[in-house]
Amino acid sequence: MPDKLVTRGLVLRATETKEADYILNVLTAEHGRLAVIARRRSSKLAAACQHLAFSELVLYRRGSWYYLDEASTIALFDGLRADLEKLSLASYFAEMAEAVTSEDLPSGEVLSLLLNSLYALDTLDRPNELVRAAFELRLLALSGYEPLLDDCAMCGRADPVEPVFDAAQGVVLCKKCAGPAGGLPLDAGALAAMRHIVGAPSKRLLSFTLEPPSDKRLSAACESFAAVQLDRRFRTLDFYKSIKLT
Repeated sequence: MPDKLVTRGLVLRATETKEADYILNVLTAEHGRLAVIARRRSSKLAAACQHLAFSELVLYRRGSWYYLDEASTIALFDGLRADLEKLSLASYFAEMAEAVTSEDLPSGEVLSLLLNSLYALDTLDRPNELVRAAFELRLLALSGYEPLLDDCAMCGRADPVEPVFDAAQGVVLCKKCAGPAGGLPLDAGALAAMRHIVGAPSKRLLSFTLEPPSDKRLSAACESFAAVQLDRRFRTLDFYKSIKLT
């Protein structure tokens, strides 16, 4: 990379230091996830240093660190900041994106998915849980964990009978084929939604609706799949769930 870098990035995490600076974890399309130091004493940079701020950034490199020199905000997603439940869910999206990206590995599709999902929470009238399920499953698919949903992994039926989802194997099965091991119960609606999320063009990712209980089955399957495949807990998801219960 050049010593000076002009790029667009979204702040996944902003950490204050004792020296009154910020260490920003910034996701960019071309250069993946970057660690950036920003001087808080510069009021012109304050907006771009906010968690979930998307900005045009001018960075310069000193040693192994990038430093924020100039910034122009593009989107701050103000609607999220006024709604604690949506903000906590957006923070979960950012934590997940941080978990699957790295420095110097282009992350254009992940950044696009994250921005579109934040926009959906901020502006579109879509259920939070539907946006969450779509983000989780699509992010896993983009990160090399795409599930096999075309047919039953055992008998090959394209329309599995009483379908269940095996989150560990990432496959759909007929209930009978799954046997005693079982799986997460789906239905025709939830399975169709999963297939849509994995294969739809990005601009049509959320162009579907679900009625109960299909929506809850989709949500449970996508959450479990993310947890099993990434093999970790997300504190932001725990907080989001606690907010929903209050």
